[in-house]
Amino acid sequence: MSVNPEIEGRVFAPTAPYLVGREKVREFARATMSTSALSSDVDAARAAGYADVVAPPTFPVVVQEATLAQLLAEPDAGIDFSRVVHGEQRFSYTRPIVAGDELTATLTVTGVKTLGGNAMVTASSSMADAQGEHVVTAVSTLVVRGDDA
Repeated sequence: MSVNPEIEGRVFAPTAPYLVGREKVREFARATMSTSALSSDVDAARAAGYADVVAPPTFPVVVQEATLAQLLAEPDAGIDFSRVVHGEQRFSYTRPIVAGDELTATLTVTGVKTLGGNAMVTASSSMADAQGEHVVTAVSTLVVRGDDA
């Protein structure tokens, strides 16, 4: 089954809230070799005007994973996960993520293209805090290899 082009424009239900933990931020910072004291030292983050440690810029992938799981589980999407390669990732921030944020993400499929037998599916995960204010949008492009690829 090939990727269904009719999934473009589909909006999925918001995910359950994700509570950003201080230790999760620190673990992610270590895993990504972030050297910013803002991601590990509460006092440094507070001195810079933040309520708690600040997540590294790529941290939203942790929250986005739940939205992409919705897409990959959608029966009529036609996406065979064994053929998926992550093609591109980008982020658009309104403000940084800090420990203590409770983020809810909503995924929208913003594009489906076929190129050389492969499909490129672009999905945008908009994340809002507990007050409903936008924090960040994470955009992923997934390449779904065709049968001959």
